[in-house]
Amino acid sequence: MTENRPYATLLAKGEERRQLILDLAGRRLVRQGWRNTTLAQIAADAGVSPAGILHHFDSKEHLLHAVIDARDHADLAEADLNGDLLVQIRRVAERIQRSPELVGVFTVLLVENLSVDAPLHDRLVQRWRTAVDIVAEVIQANQQIGVYRADLDAYVTATEIVAFINGVEMSWLLDPEIPLTEVFESYVRKLENDMVIQGEEK
Repeated sequence: MTENRPYATLLAKGEERRQLILDLAGRRLVRQGWRNTTLAQIAADAGVSPAGILHHFDSKEHLLHAVIDARDHADLAEADLNGDLLVQIRRVAERIQRSPELVGVFTVLLVENLSVDAPLHDRLVQRWRTAVDIVAEVIQANQQIGVYRADLDAYVTATEIVAFINGVEMSWLLDPEIPLTEVFESYVRKLENDMVIQGEEK
């Protein structure tokens, strides 16, 4: 048993260093964007050589994908895909405030990769479509059991919801004084009025 401990320690330290590089890369990306950020700058921030960065990430593009992976992991850890959609939307405000760095990095990467030849364009388009599909499936499931109105276009409504969340994230980064909780609460109340079948309608 004791023979494995040094290796376990090395693995743990390696993972800590990898996470540190991701965190520092995120801070650089928020300030400078991916076009103006170099691996050498991130290496200097982390106190390693550029080769040390490449030990954990094969390339700058690989590092960018890892940054998006971190955002996706955080979102999945918080989300309850089988829970109440309106409750989940309300909780987004808290998630934004709790992880502003992830929100900032994602927003910067999204804006910088709008061009079809940008390195993360295809990944971010697929991410958007997956998010819309997930929300649309939840809406359709609630339509089938008679909770949401059957005449709603699930895909259009899901697109609106995802666009609202992305838009509020960007607006909050620009002006952190936006009352996120109140904004989300107001939006959810409107969704509830538009989507949920009221008692007398059932």
